[in-house]
Amino acid sequence: MRTHTEHAAIVAALLAPALRAVALREPERLPIDDAALSGRIAACEIRAEIPLPPFDNSQMDGYAVRTADFAGGAPRTLVVGLAAAAGDAPIACAPGTACPVMTGAPIPVGADAVIPIEQAEPPRFGQLRRPSDPAPPDAQAAETVTFASAPQPGAFVRGQGSDHAAGGPLLLAGARLRPASIGLLASAGVATVPVRRRVRILLVSTGDEVTAPGEPLAPGRIYDANAPLLAAALRDAGADVTARRVADRPEALRACIAAAGEHDLLVTSGGISAGAFEVVRDAFDAGDRSGRAGSGVTVGSGVEFTAIAMQPGGPQGAGTVDIDGVRLPTLCFPGNPVSSALSAELFLLPLLREHAGLPARGARTTARLAHDTASPEHKHQVRRGRFLADGSVALSPPSSHLLADLASAELLAHIPIGVAHLAAGSPIEIQRFDV
Repeated sequence: MRTHTEHAAIVAALLAPALRAVALREPERLPIDDAALSGRIAACEIRAEIPLPPFDNSQMDGYAVRTADFAGGAPRTLVVGLAAAAGDAPIACAPGTACPVMTGAPIPVGADAVIPIEQAEPPRFGQLRRPSDPAPPDAQAAETVTFASAPQPGAFVRGQGSDHAAGGPLLLAGARLRPASIGLLASAGVATVPVRRRVRILLVSTGDEVTAPGEPLAPGRIYDANAPLLAAALRDAGADVTARRVADRPEALRACIAAAGEHDLLVTSGGISAGAFEVVRDAFDAGDRSGRAGSGVTVGSGVEFTAIAMQPGGPQGAGTVDIDGVRLPTLCFPGNPVSSALSAELFLLPLLREHAGLPARGARTTARLAHDTASPEHKHQVRRGRFLADGSVALSPPSSHLLADLASAELLAHIPIGVAHLAAGSPIEIQRFDV
């Protein structure tokens, strides 16, 4: 019987060529707003065409001044000149003049420092005049402002290019488009972003018993949790997902796959155990079994179904499905929701996250077990659990249908092969978990 680590290595080798092929595809160009929503990965380096900020601007509400006017020392009284607000074109600051400037406004030509309004006398603006305003009557006395101390050159001035130089890299190839990255690109005027293509996954949930959420529930049927659960997990790991449901008929499954269009990976849930009416096993059992899928399409299979020494998630399938000569890497997960979710967590999601440039999840560490527990000695058992107030962990029952326990779990606990019993207080390997 294969161990879960051996199966993980087989899955990684199976998917490696497909993931490399996706990485080599022509990048997709997305409007920056769409890239912001999807957490994509930059396909190439993006450089700034303009400096940031693009011009010297004021860091404060205050007065733009020429430090040369303070050569004789302070205090110093200057004539109030034209005012500048954010968005105005640059104005000129004549010698002996203090120009009111608001935060973000261009520094007037000739000025080289800003004095905050709080350091002026009076510490408030009077009647301001902008370039578009009419000139005051000749008889009106010029307004003045006094400063108690002399500013240093560059005081409260955001210099052109002080954040980022023109021509410098805004984003490196392979970098994740985080919100701050999106803001930086937008500030440089970048409207579209070249991003890596995502892995396209066809997800097929099988079973005569499953019903789409929201539909009437007939006797003997259950709502399909697997398709929404797995689709959410796969998308969270950076994949594009097409989800389908099919009944327990091999020809229906083959037809669904043939009609679904081009994908990089096929993932199925259910229909792979040792019982009767196992639709995935019947459709794709090893030995290159094939069948017609309608419209002249032939669907063959090289999927191997095997038992893994793991609980839950013992039944697994891995291989390729051949659609008219095109081989599609295929992973087949068991149908119980917890088994399916943990299969994805252990075998598929880490590969997708690495490909998508997303941070790895669930680093393993050790915690103290809060209670005695048993495990089948010949299997690697994966239990769900929570942290208690004292830092120990309490484990949920191992049954593979307990979706409520999975939804409330904070961690996965790993009990290795060869261990049949752990006493309270024993160390146990855990990983933080949120499927």
